[in-house]
Amino acid sequence: MSSDDRDEPTGPVSPVPPPEQSSDQPFGPPPYQPAPPVGAQQPSPYPPPDPYPAYRQDQYQPPYQHSPLQGPVGAGYYPPATQPYPTGPSETRPQRSGLPAWTWPAVAVLALLLGLTGGALAGALVAGDGGTSASEVLRVQRRTAEPLPADNVSIAAVAEKVLPSTVQIAAEYDGQEQGATGSGFVIDDQGHVITNNHVVSQADEDDGKIEIIDQDGNHSNATVVGRSTVYDIAVLKSEAATKLQPVAIGSADQMRVGETVVAIGSPLGLSATVTSGIVSATNRPVTTGEGENDNSYINALQTDAAINPGNSGGPLVNLQGEVIGVNSAIASLGSQVASDQGGNIGVGFAIPIEQVQVTTAQILKTGKAQYPVIGANVRGTANRDGATVETIGSGTPAADADLEVGDVIRRVDDQPVTGSIDLVVAIRSHVPGDKVRLTVERDGKTFEVEVGLDSKTG
Repeated sequence: MSSDDRDEPTGPVSPVPPPEQSSDQPFGPPPYQPAPPVGAQQPSPYPPPDPYPAYRQDQYQPPYQHSPLQGPVGAGYYPPATQPYPTGPSETRPQRSGLPAWTWPAVAVLALLLGLTGGALAGALVAGDGGTSASEVLRVQRRTAEPLPADNVSIAAVAEKVLPSTVQIAAEYDGQEQGATGSGFVIDDQGHVITNNHVVSQADEDDGKIEIIDQDGNHSNATVVGRSTVYDIAVLKSEAATKLQPVAIGSADQMRVGETVVAIGSPLGLSATVTSGIVSATNRPVTTGEGENDNSYINALQTDAAINPGNSGGPLVNLQGEVIGVNSAIASLGSQVASDQGGNIGVGFAIPIEQVQVTTAQILKTGKAQYPVIGANVRGTANRDGATVETIGSGTPAADADLEVGDVIRRVDDQPVTGSIDLVVAIRSHVPGDKVRLTVERDGKTFEVEVGLDSKTG
Protein backbone atom coordinates (compact mmCIF):
# COMPACT_ATOMS: atom_id res chain seq x y z
CA MET A 1 0.00 0.00 0.00
CA SER A 2 1.37 3.43 -0.89
CA SER A 3 1.58 6.21 1.60
CA ASP A 4 -1.34 7.99 -0.10
CA ASP A 5 -3.60 5.02 0.65
CA ARG A 6 -2.81 4.61 4.37
CA ASP A 7 -5.54 5.34 6.93
CA GLU A 8 -3.06 6.60 9.53
CA PRO A 9 -1.02 9.85 9.22
CA THR A 10 2.42 9.55 7.71
CA GLY A 11 4.22 12.38 9.55
CA PRO A 12 4.05 14.63 12.64
CA VAL A 13 0.89 16.69 12.95
CA SER A 14 0.89 20.15 14.57
CA PRO A 15 -1.93 21.04 16.97
CA VAL A 16 -4.72 23.00 15.36
CA PRO A 17 -5.02 26.50 16.94
CA PRO A 18 -8.43 27.54 18.21
CA PRO A 19 -10.34 29.88 15.93
CA GLU A 20 -10.56 33.54 16.82
CA GLN A 21 -13.71 34.81 18.45
CA SER A 22 -16.02 36.83 16.30
CA SER A 23 -19.04 38.84 17.03
CA ASP A 24 -20.76 37.09 14.12
CA GLN A 25 -20.88 33.88 16.21
CA PRO A 26 -23.84 34.37 18.57
CA PHE A 27 -23.22 31.18 20.49
CA GLY A 28 -19.49 31.63 20.84
CA PRO A 29 -16.64 29.72 19.29
CA PRO A 30 -16.67 25.90 19.26
CA PRO A 31 -14.70 24.28 22.05
CA TYR A 32 -11.09 23.58 21.30
CA GLN A 33 -10.41 20.05 20.00
CA PRO A 34 -6.84 18.79 20.37
CA ALA A 35 -5.32 16.91 17.40
CA PRO A 36 -5.26 13.12 17.67
CA PRO A 37 -1.92 11.61 18.62
CA VAL A 38 0.34 10.48 15.81
CA GLY A 39 -0.55 7.00 14.53
CA ALA A 40 -4.02 6.89 16.08
CA GLN A 41 -6.88 5.53 13.98
CA GLN A 42 -10.00 7.62 14.32
CA PRO A 43 -13.40 6.25 13.35
CA SER A 44 -14.93 7.96 10.34
CA PRO A 45 -18.34 9.61 10.77
CA TYR A 46 -19.31 8.13 7.40
CA PRO A 47 -19.76 4.47 6.55
CA PRO A 48 -16.85 2.90 4.61
CA PRO A 49 -17.30 2.99 0.84
CA ASP A 50 -18.45 -0.19 -0.92
CA PRO A 51 -15.42 -1.27 -3.00
CA TYR A 52 -17.54 -3.16 -5.56
CA PRO A 53 -21.03 -1.60 -5.58
CA ALA A 54 -21.91 -2.85 -9.06
CA TYR A 55 -21.49 -6.50 -8.08
CA ARG A 56 -24.41 -6.53 -5.61
CA GLN A 57 -26.95 -8.96 -7.04
CA ASP A 58 -29.93 -6.96 -5.79
CA GLN A 59 -28.73 -3.84 -7.62
CA TYR A 60 -27.03 -4.95 -10.82
CA GLN A 61 -26.68 -8.02 -13.05
CA PRO A 62 -23.37 -8.05 -14.99
CA PRO A 63 -23.89 -8.42 -18.77
CA TYR A 64 -21.39 -11.31 -19.06
CA GLN A 65 -20.82 -14.23 -16.74
CA HIS A 66 -17.23 -15.35 -16.38
CA SER A 67 -15.41 -17.70 -14.11
CA PRO A 68 -13.02 -15.98 -11.67
CA LEU A 69 -10.07 -17.01 -13.85
CA GLN A 70 -11.58 -15.73 -17.09
CA GLY A 71 -13.43 -12.54 -16.24
CA PRO A 72 -11.50 -9.40 -17.15
CA VAL A 73 -12.15 -6.47 -14.86
CA GLY A 74 -13.97 -3.80 -16.79
CA ALA A 75 -15.80 -6.27 -19.07
CA GLY A 76 -18.87 -6.72 -16.89
CA TYR A 77 -17.08 -8.74 -14.21
CA TYR A 78 -16.48 -7.53 -10.68
CA PRO A 79 -14.73 -9.94 -8.32
CA PRO A 80 -16.25 -10.14 -4.84
CA ALA A 81 -14.39 -8.66 -1.93
CA THR A 82 -12.00 -11.20 -0.42
CA GLN A 83 -11.07 -9.43 2.84
CA PRO A 84 -12.85 -7.10 5.30
CA TYR A 85 -12.49 -3.38 5.11
CA PRO A 86 -9.43 -2.45 7.27
CA THR A 87 -10.34 -1.03 10.67
CA GLY A 88 -6.91 -0.46 12.11
CA PRO A 89 -3.24 -0.19 11.25
CA SER A 90 -2.52 -3.79 12.31
CA GLU A 91 -4.79 -5.19 9.58
CA THR A 92 -2.93 -3.46 6.77
CA ARG A 93 0.55 -4.67 7.67
CA PRO A 94 1.86 -8.08 6.56
CA GLN A 95 2.81 -10.50 9.31
CA ARG A 96 6.19 -12.16 9.36
CA SER A 97 6.04 -15.91 8.82
CA GLY A 98 8.71 -16.69 11.40
CA LEU A 99 10.50 -19.13 9.01
CA PRO A 100 14.30 -19.20 9.00
CA ALA A 101 16.08 -17.21 6.29
CA TRP A 102 17.47 -20.36 4.60
CA THR A 103 13.95 -21.73 3.96
CA TRP A 104 13.14 -19.76 0.84
CA PRO A 105 16.32 -20.61 -1.15
CA ALA A 106 15.72 -24.26 -0.28
CA VAL A 107 12.11 -24.05 -1.49
CA ALA A 108 13.25 -22.43 -4.75
CA VAL A 109 15.80 -25.20 -5.41
CA LEU A 110 13.21 -27.88 -4.60
CA ALA A 111 10.68 -26.29 -6.98
CA LEU A 112 13.29 -26.23 -9.75
CA LEU A 113 14.12 -29.92 -9.22
CA LEU A 114 10.45 -30.86 -9.21
CA GLY A 115 9.88 -28.90 -12.44
CA LEU A 116 12.77 -30.64 -14.19
CA THR A 117 11.66 -34.06 -12.93
CA GLY A 118 8.06 -33.41 -13.98
CA GLY A 119 9.21 -32.41 -17.47
CA ALA A 120 11.22 -35.63 -17.79
CA LEU A 121 8.25 -37.71 -16.65
CA ALA A 122 5.92 -35.97 -19.10
CA GLY A 123 8.36 -36.66 -21.92
CA ALA A 124 8.49 -40.32 -20.89
CA LEU A 125 4.70 -40.55 -20.99
CA VAL A 126 4.52 -39.13 -24.51
CA ALA A 127 7.44 -41.11 -25.92
CA GLY A 128 7.43 -44.18 -23.71
CA ASP A 129 8.31 -47.66 -24.95
CA GLY A 130 4.78 -48.85 -24.25
CA GLY A 131 3.34 -47.15 -27.31
CA THR A 132 1.52 -43.90 -27.90
CA SER A 133 -2.11 -43.51 -26.86
CA ALA A 134 -4.56 -40.96 -28.19
CA SER A 135 -4.68 -39.00 -24.93
CA GLU A 136 -0.87 -38.80 -24.81
CA VAL A 137 -0.41 -37.37 -28.29
CA LEU A 138 -3.60 -35.72 -29.47
CA ARG A 139 -3.75 -33.41 -26.46
CA VAL A 140 -0.11 -32.36 -26.55
CA GLN A 141 0.63 -29.34 -28.74
CA ARG A 142 4.24 -29.20 -29.87
CA ARG A 143 4.13 -25.51 -30.64
CA THR A 144 7.55 -24.15 -31.52
CA ALA A 145 6.51 -20.68 -32.66
CA GLU A 146 4.13 -18.09 -31.26
CA PRO A 147 0.84 -17.55 -33.11
CA LEU A 148 -0.43 -14.23 -34.36
CA PRO A 149 -2.87 -12.30 -32.12
CA ALA A 150 -6.28 -13.90 -31.69
CA ASP A 151 -8.01 -10.95 -33.36
CA ASN A 152 -5.85 -10.98 -36.50
CA VAL A 153 -7.84 -10.75 -39.75
CA SER A 154 -4.97 -10.01 -42.13
CA ILE A 155 -4.11 -12.73 -44.65
CA ALA A 156 -1.00 -10.73 -45.51
CA ALA A 157 0.17 -11.07 -41.88
CA VAL A 158 -0.42 -14.83 -42.05
CA ALA A 159 1.59 -15.10 -45.28
CA GLU A 160 4.44 -13.05 -43.83
CA LYS A 161 4.61 -15.32 -40.80
CA VAL A 162 4.27 -18.77 -42.44
CA LEU A 163 6.09 -18.37 -45.78
CA PRO A 164 9.57 -18.49 -44.18
CA SER A 165 8.63 -21.88 -42.68
CA THR A 166 7.31 -23.35 -45.95
CA VAL A 167 9.44 -25.10 -48.58
CA GLN A 168 9.05 -26.46 -52.06
CA ILE A 169 9.97 -30.13 -52.50
CA ALA A 170 11.46 -31.60 -55.68
CA ALA A 171 11.88 -35.39 -55.82
CA GLU A 172 13.05 -37.86 -58.43
CA TYR A 173 10.22 -39.59 -60.27
CA ASP A 174 10.51 -42.26 -62.98
CA GLY A 175 14.23 -41.61 -63.16
CA GLN A 176 13.78 -37.89 -63.76
CA GLU A 177 15.21 -35.41 -61.27
CA GLN A 178 12.55 -33.08 -59.90
CA GLY A 179 9.95 -35.23 -61.66
CA ALA A 180 7.67 -34.90 -58.63
CA THR A 181 7.05 -31.59 -56.91
CA GLY A 182 5.21 -30.72 -53.77
CA SER A 183 5.35 -28.60 -50.66
CA GLY A 184 6.26 -28.96 -47.01
CA PHE A 185 6.84 -27.07 -43.76
CA VAL A 186 9.36 -27.10 -40.93
CA ILE A 187 8.05 -28.48 -37.64
CA ASP A 188 11.02 -28.12 -35.27
CA ASP A 189 14.52 -26.73 -34.92
CA GLN A 190 16.10 -30.10 -35.69
CA GLY A 191 15.47 -29.83 -39.43
CA HIS A 192 12.37 -32.03 -39.76
CA VAL A 193 9.98 -31.22 -42.59
CA ILE A 194 6.43 -32.55 -43.07
CA THR A 195 5.08 -33.37 -46.54
CA ASN A 196 2.83 -35.94 -48.24
CA ASN A 197 3.94 -39.52 -48.74
CA HIS A 198 2.91 -39.50 -52.41
CA VAL A 199 5.34 -36.64 -53.11
CA VAL A 200 8.47 -38.59 -52.10
CA SER A 201 7.45 -42.27 -52.07
CA GLN A 202 9.00 -43.27 -55.39
CA ALA A 203 12.19 -41.31 -54.77
CA ASP A 204 12.52 -43.04 -51.40
CA GLU A 205 11.98 -46.50 -52.90
CA ASP A 206 14.51 -45.84 -55.69
CA ASP A 207 17.04 -44.00 -53.52
CA GLY A 208 16.40 -40.98 -55.69
CA LYS A 209 17.35 -37.41 -54.93
CA ILE A 210 15.06 -35.23 -52.80
CA GLU A 211 15.57 -31.50 -52.41
CA ILE A 212 13.91 -28.76 -50.41
CA ILE A 213 13.85 -25.19 -51.74
CA ASP A 214 13.24 -22.37 -49.27
CA GLN A 215 11.54 -19.03 -49.82
CA ASP A 216 14.81 -17.46 -51.00
CA GLY A 217 15.42 -20.15 -53.63
CA ASN A 218 18.15 -22.04 -51.75
CA HIS A 219 18.36 -25.77 -52.69
CA SER A 220 19.27 -28.36 -50.04
CA ASN A 221 19.30 -32.14 -49.96
CA ALA A 222 16.82 -34.00 -47.78
CA THR A 223 16.35 -37.61 -46.68
CA VAL A 224 13.26 -39.55 -45.64
CA VAL A 225 13.02 -40.30 -41.92
CA GLY A 226 9.82 -42.30 -42.32
CA ARG A 227 6.50 -42.26 -44.12
CA SER A 228 2.95 -43.58 -43.87
CA THR A 229 1.01 -44.73 -46.92
CA VAL A 230 -2.15 -45.08 -44.85
CA TYR A 231 -2.15 -41.45 -43.67
CA ASP A 232 -0.21 -40.00 -46.64
CA ILE A 233 2.38 -38.40 -44.36
CA ALA A 234 6.17 -38.33 -44.75
CA VAL A 235 8.82 -36.82 -42.47
CA LEU A 236 12.02 -35.50 -44.08
CA LYS A 237 15.29 -34.34 -42.54
CA SER A 238 17.51 -31.58 -43.92
CA GLU A 239 20.35 -29.73 -42.23
CA ALA A 240 19.36 -26.55 -44.06
CA ALA A 241 15.92 -26.69 -42.41
CA THR A 242 17.51 -26.16 -39.00
CA LYS A 243 18.03 -22.53 -40.03
CA LEU A 244 14.35 -22.01 -40.89
CA GLN A 245 11.66 -20.90 -38.47
CA PRO A 246 9.37 -23.77 -37.36
CA VAL A 247 5.63 -23.28 -37.68
CA ALA A 248 3.12 -22.82 -34.90
CA ILE A 249 0.74 -25.75 -34.45
CA GLY A 250 -3.01 -25.23 -34.11
CA SER A 251 -6.02 -27.53 -33.94
CA ALA A 252 -8.29 -28.82 -36.70
CA ASP A 253 -10.81 -29.99 -34.10
CA GLN A 254 -11.41 -26.41 -33.00
CA MET A 255 -12.08 -25.08 -36.49
CA ARG A 256 -15.65 -24.20 -37.44
CA VAL A 257 -17.26 -24.36 -40.84
CA GLY A 258 -16.99 -20.92 -42.45
CA GLU A 259 -13.78 -19.84 -40.75
CA THR A 260 -11.05 -18.37 -42.95
CA VAL A 261 -8.05 -20.53 -43.81
CA VAL A 262 -4.92 -19.95 -45.90
CA ALA A 263 -3.17 -22.55 -48.08
CA ILE A 264 0.54 -22.08 -48.74
CA GLY A 265 2.67 -24.08 -51.16
CA SER A 266 4.07 -24.42 -54.66
CA PRO A 267 1.23 -25.23 -57.07
CA LEU A 268 2.42 -26.06 -60.60
CA GLY A 269 5.97 -25.32 -59.47
CA LEU A 270 5.15 -21.73 -58.50
CA SER A 271 6.91 -21.46 -55.17
CA ALA A 272 5.67 -19.43 -52.20
CA THR A 273 2.08 -19.22 -53.44
CA VAL A 274 -0.65 -18.12 -51.04
CA THR A 275 -4.40 -18.73 -51.51
CA SER A 276 -7.26 -18.31 -49.09
CA GLY A 277 -10.76 -19.60 -48.54
CA ILE A 278 -12.92 -21.05 -45.80
CA VAL A 279 -13.44 -24.34 -44.02
CA SER A 280 -16.17 -25.92 -46.14
CA ALA A 281 -16.68 -29.00 -43.96
CA THR A 282 -15.01 -30.97 -41.17
CA ASN A 283 -14.65 -34.72 -40.60
CA ARG A 284 -15.05 -35.47 -44.30
CA PRO A 285 -14.14 -39.15 -44.94
CA VAL A 286 -12.15 -39.43 -48.18
CA THR A 287 -9.72 -41.92 -49.65
CA THR A 288 -7.00 -41.18 -52.16
CA GLY A 289 -4.51 -43.22 -54.14
CA GLU A 290 -4.27 -45.11 -57.39
CA GLY A 291 -4.12 -48.70 -56.11
CA GLU A 292 -4.80 -50.98 -53.16
CA ASN A 293 -1.26 -50.60 -51.86
CA ASP A 294 -1.14 -46.80 -51.82
CA ASN A 295 -4.63 -45.87 -50.67
CA SER A 296 -4.79 -43.33 -47.87
CA TYR A 297 -7.83 -42.75 -45.72
CA ILE A 298 -8.36 -39.25 -44.38
CA ASN A 299 -10.90 -37.82 -41.94
CA ALA A 300 -10.30 -34.55 -43.74
CA LEU A 301 -10.91 -30.85 -43.49
CA GLN A 302 -12.60 -29.67 -46.68
CA THR A 303 -11.73 -26.20 -47.99
CA ASP A 304 -12.40 -24.07 -51.04
CA ALA A 305 -8.96 -22.44 -50.83
CA ALA A 306 -7.32 -23.05 -54.21
CA ILE A 307 -5.24 -26.26 -54.08
CA ASN A 308 -3.54 -27.52 -57.24
CA PRO A 309 -0.83 -30.05 -58.18
CA GLY A 310 2.26 -29.02 -56.22
CA ASN A 311 0.31 -27.92 -53.13
CA SER A 312 0.56 -31.44 -51.71
CA GLY A 313 2.24 -31.44 -48.29
CA GLY A 314 1.92 -27.71 -47.76
CA PRO A 315 0.31 -26.19 -44.68
CA LEU A 316 -3.31 -25.14 -44.28
CA VAL A 317 -3.32 -22.47 -41.56
CA ASN A 318 -5.79 -20.38 -39.60
CA LEU A 319 -5.71 -16.60 -39.21
CA GLN A 320 -3.32 -16.91 -36.25
CA GLY A 321 -0.77 -18.51 -38.57
CA GLU A 322 -1.15 -21.91 -36.89
CA VAL A 323 -1.04 -25.04 -39.04
CA ILE A 324 -4.33 -26.93 -38.78
CA GLY A 325 -3.83 -29.39 -41.64
CA VAL A 326 -1.66 -30.71 -44.46
CA ASN A 327 -3.04 -30.11 -47.96
CA SER A 328 -3.29 -33.51 -49.60
CA ALA A 329 -6.00 -33.98 -52.23
CA ILE A 330 -8.55 -32.31 -54.48
CA ALA A 331 -11.75 -33.43 -56.16
CA SER A 332 -11.91 -33.20 -59.95
CA LEU A 333 -14.89 -33.23 -62.31
CA GLY A 334 -15.55 -36.67 -63.72
CA SER A 335 -13.14 -38.41 -61.30
CA GLN A 336 -12.83 -39.46 -57.71
CA VAL A 337 -10.72 -37.69 -55.12
CA ALA A 338 -7.08 -37.75 -56.18
CA SER A 339 -3.79 -36.73 -54.64
CA ASP A 340 -3.96 -33.15 -55.94
CA GLN A 341 -4.10 -34.23 -59.59
CA GLY A 342 -6.20 -32.24 -62.06
CA GLY A 343 -7.20 -28.66 -61.47
CA ASN A 344 -8.81 -26.81 -58.61
CA ILE A 345 -12.62 -26.65 -58.59
CA GLY A 346 -12.94 -25.38 -55.03
CA VAL A 347 -13.05 -28.76 -53.32
CA GLY A 348 -9.79 -29.55 -51.55
CA PHE A 349 -8.92 -31.74 -48.59
CA ALA A 350 -6.35 -31.48 -45.81
CA ILE A 351 -5.21 -34.04 -43.25
CA PRO A 352 -6.05 -32.75 -39.73
CA ILE A 353 -2.97 -31.67 -37.80
CA GLU A 354 -3.95 -33.89 -34.85
CA GLN A 355 -3.48 -36.98 -37.02
CA VAL A 356 -0.27 -35.53 -38.46
CA GLN A 357 1.11 -35.11 -34.94
CA VAL A 358 0.33 -38.72 -34.01
CA THR A 359 1.92 -40.13 -37.16
CA THR A 360 4.93 -37.81 -36.93
CA ALA A 361 5.55 -38.78 -33.30
CA GLN A 362 5.53 -42.47 -34.25
CA ILE A 363 7.91 -41.92 -37.17
CA LEU A 364 10.37 -39.84 -35.17
CA LYS A 365 10.34 -42.47 -32.43
CA THR A 366 10.63 -45.67 -34.48
CA GLY A 367 11.01 -44.66 -38.13
CA LYS A 368 7.63 -46.25 -38.88
CA ALA A 369 3.97 -45.38 -38.48
CA GLN A 370 1.22 -47.58 -37.11
CA TYR A 371 -2.50 -47.57 -37.75
CA PRO A 372 -5.36 -49.31 -35.90
CA VAL A 373 -7.43 -52.24 -37.23
CA ILE A 374 -10.26 -54.43 -35.93
CA GLY A 375 -9.37 -57.42 -38.12
CA ALA A 376 -12.43 -57.53 -40.37
CA ASN A 377 -13.09 -56.81 -44.05
CA VAL A 378 -16.25 -54.84 -44.86
CA ARG A 379 -18.18 -53.54 -47.84
CA GLY A 380 -20.79 -50.79 -48.14
CA THR A 381 -24.52 -51.45 -48.18
CA ALA A 382 -26.73 -50.75 -51.20
CA ASN A 383 -28.66 -48.10 -49.24
CA ARG A 384 -25.49 -46.38 -47.99
CA ASP A 385 -26.57 -46.84 -44.39
CA GLY A 386 -23.81 -49.03 -43.02
CA ALA A 387 -20.94 -51.46 -43.70
CA THR A 388 -21.46 -55.21 -43.92
CA VAL A 389 -18.87 -57.54 -42.37
CA GLU A 390 -17.54 -59.94 -45.05
CA THR A 391 -14.64 -61.72 -43.31
CA ILE A 392 -13.20 -61.84 -39.80
CA GLY A 393 -9.65 -62.88 -39.00
CA SER A 394 -9.03 -65.49 -36.35
CA GLY A 395 -7.74 -64.06 -33.07
CA THR A 396 -8.48 -60.47 -34.10
CA PRO A 397 -10.31 -57.87 -31.99
CA ALA A 398 -13.39 -58.33 -34.21
CA ALA A 399 -13.44 -62.05 -33.42
CA ASP A 400 -12.93 -61.41 -29.70
CA ALA A 401 -15.89 -58.99 -29.75
CA ASP A 402 -18.18 -61.73 -31.18
CA LEU A 403 -18.80 -59.93 -34.45
CA GLU A 404 -20.16 -62.25 -37.14
CA VAL A 405 -20.02 -62.31 -40.91
CA GLY A 406 -23.15 -60.59 -42.20
CA ASP A 407 -23.38 -58.11 -39.33
CA VAL A 408 -24.10 -54.55 -40.49
CA ILE A 409 -22.15 -51.83 -38.64
CA ARG A 410 -24.29 -48.69 -38.44
CA ARG A 411 -22.19 -46.41 -36.22
CA VAL A 412 -18.69 -46.05 -34.79
CA ASP A 413 -19.04 -44.34 -31.41
CA ASP A 414 -21.35 -41.44 -32.29
CA GLN A 415 -20.46 -41.24 -35.98
CA PRO A 416 -22.90 -42.68 -38.54
CA VAL A 417 -21.49 -45.12 -41.09
CA THR A 418 -22.69 -44.76 -44.68
CA GLY A 419 -20.15 -47.09 -46.26
CA SER A 420 -16.86 -48.92 -45.89
CA ILE A 421 -14.78 -45.73 -46.19
CA ASP A 422 -16.64 -44.13 -43.28
CA LEU A 423 -15.90 -47.16 -41.12
CA VAL A 424 -12.21 -47.33 -42.02
CA VAL A 425 -11.67 -43.59 -41.54
CA ALA A 426 -13.49 -43.59 -38.18
CA ILE A 427 -11.33 -46.42 -36.89
CA ARG A 428 -8.10 -44.92 -38.23
CA SER A 429 -8.85 -41.66 -36.45
CA HIS A 430 -7.83 -43.54 -33.29
CA VAL A 431 -4.53 -45.16 -32.32
CA PRO A 432 -3.72 -48.81 -31.58
CA GLY A 433 -4.80 -49.79 -28.09
CA ASP A 434 -7.91 -47.61 -28.08
CA LYS A 435 -11.41 -49.06 -27.91
CA VAL A 436 -14.37 -48.13 -30.11
CA ARG A 437 -18.08 -48.72 -29.67
CA LEU A 438 -19.81 -50.24 -32.70
CA THR A 439 -23.56 -50.14 -33.24
CA VAL A 440 -24.37 -53.41 -34.99
CA GLU A 441 -27.52 -54.81 -36.60
CA ARG A 442 -27.99 -58.58 -36.80
CA ASP A 443 -31.20 -60.43 -37.77
CA GLY A 444 -33.26 -57.28 -37.31
CA LYS A 445 -31.89 -56.57 -33.81
CA THR A 446 -29.59 -53.67 -32.97
CA PHE A 447 -26.98 -53.81 -30.20
CA GLU A 448 -23.61 -52.32 -29.27
CA VAL A 449 -20.25 -54.04 -28.94
CA GLU A 450 -16.93 -52.67 -27.71
CA VAL A 451 -13.96 -53.56 -29.87
CA GLY A 452 -10.28 -53.03 -29.08
CA LEU A 453 -7.93 -51.87 -31.81
CA ASP A 454 -4.94 -53.88 -32.96
CA SER A 455 -2.05 -52.31 -34.91
CA LYS A 456 -0.42 -52.68 -38.29
CA THR A 457 2.50 -50.81 -39.82
CA GLY A 458 1.99 -48.71 -42.90
